[in-house]
Amino acid sequence: MTHASADRQHHNVTLAVLGVGALAFALAQTTVVPALTPMQHAFGVGTSDITWMVTAYFLSASIFTPLLGKLGDMFGKERFLSIALAAFALGSLVCALGNGLGLEIVGRVLQGVGGGVFPLSFGIVRDEFPREKIPTGIALLGAIVGIGAAVGLPLGGLLVDQASYHWIFWMSAAMGVVATITTIKFVPESPVRTPGRLDVGGAAILAVGLSCVLIAVSRANEWGWGAGRTLGLIAVGLVVLVAFVAFERRHSAPLINMKTLARPAVLTTDLATLLVGFGLFGTYVLIPQMAQLPKGHEIGLGLDAFQAGLLMAPGGLAMLVVAPIVGQAGERVGSKPPLLIGCVIAALGLVGLAELHGHVVEVILWGLVLNVGVSCAFAALPNLIVNAVEPHETGEATGVNTIARNVGASLGGQVAASIIAGHAIAGGLPAESGFRIAFLMSAGVALAAGAFGLLIPASRPAGAAAPAAATEPTRA
Repeated sequence: MTHASADRQHHNVTLAVLGVGALAFALAQTTVVPALTPMQHAFGVGTSDITWMVTAYFLSASIFTPLLGKLGDMFGKERFLSIALAAFALGSLVCALGNGLGLEIVGRVLQGVGGGVFPLSFGIVRDEFPREKIPTGIALLGAIVGIGAAVGLPLGGLLVDQASYHWIFWMSAAMGVVATITTIKFVPESPVRTPGRLDVGGAAILAVGLSCVLIAVSRANEWGWGAGRTLGLIAVGLVVLVAFVAFERRHSAPLINMKTLARPAVLTTDLATLLVGFGLFGTYVLIPQMAQLPKGHEIGLGLDAFQAGLLMAPGGLAMLVVAPIVGQAGERVGSKPPLLIGCVIAALGLVGLAELHGHVVEVILWGLVLNVGVSCAFAALPNLIVNAVEPHETGEATGVNTIARNVGASLGGQVAASIIAGHAIAGGLPAESGFRIAFLMSAGVALAAGAFGLLIPASRPAGAAAPAAATEPTRA
């Protein structure tokens, strides 16, 4: 039930504060990408070593996101949102001051704790907003993932070119501090509580399983997708995750309620989210790499890192326009139609990039189409999860959905990179055929996400009255 009281601040103030924290975390996913090569040279490490700057972040986020979502449901969402943002700010400060890979990885792990901002923020919106405004609030927060990813690449390139990689982390630290302080000062503590106890054993098992899978995926291009280490780690990770499911089903107070996860609306939405994440983050490997290849070969625009990143910026800005429209549509007709439309539009943009990519204008226009579609999907997906669960389940359900997006992002980037590496012309430069195959593969994945969207059962809009929960949560 949405909490409404005359002494509560206007919901738009709350949304603005939540948006700062969500944007800080989303930017941290991609601003570091242009800095990886300079950091590798500065630290004197190999390519496989520097990739831990990305892997450690995704691992930490995937592990802490459901944990913080659950803790927020139990003890207060505002409280644990402040903790997540403070950890993010501390990690950013460690990275800004660090001059060696070990310390930087520690900082990135702390930054990853900030992944809890999404399930906690979704829960706060559901608890605090007027019922009819919930879909728009959640849609805007969901779209911030894509906005941050698109804007982060050129911003990171600009900071590296004009200053140093340290300034990427100083920016993140400043945003994290501001978000932490404003959250404590302005975000009201959500009144909904779910009594329970922390499932430490389940959290440990989940951490091991996700670590094995994500490490294998992140190192697959170096080891080989068919290598024993890659396949062995993936197999071990999957076995551990199956054991996690069995453990949670028998646990009296599970970290993740498997009955909730198994609901058709939740399960199909999580699968669609994984596929959308796969397609989106694959393009953030493909488009900058394609743009930075020299002119005069099969493919390439001859741009520098900053210019290549700018190609995605118009699409990221378009998400700011699209997300409120999707939210308003969700208030009237639900979020399933925007998801389906978004997947089709994203697939169209990817097909366009596969066939027409010889000029900067073509890449910008088709990238804009892609990002409009992705914005529709990312704005709709968290609303679909929220629609399918009770208020006291919001944190853990949206936390699992965030894991699905992170796993999809890791897979998408690595698979796209593998396809490019497997298609080269004389001299070792990537061939045009590799990019075409990768874009078309991503288009197929986007359509597959839409197919899963078709399977999502129809449900009430997120702002509609919810049926009575089987177990009534307590109120603070």
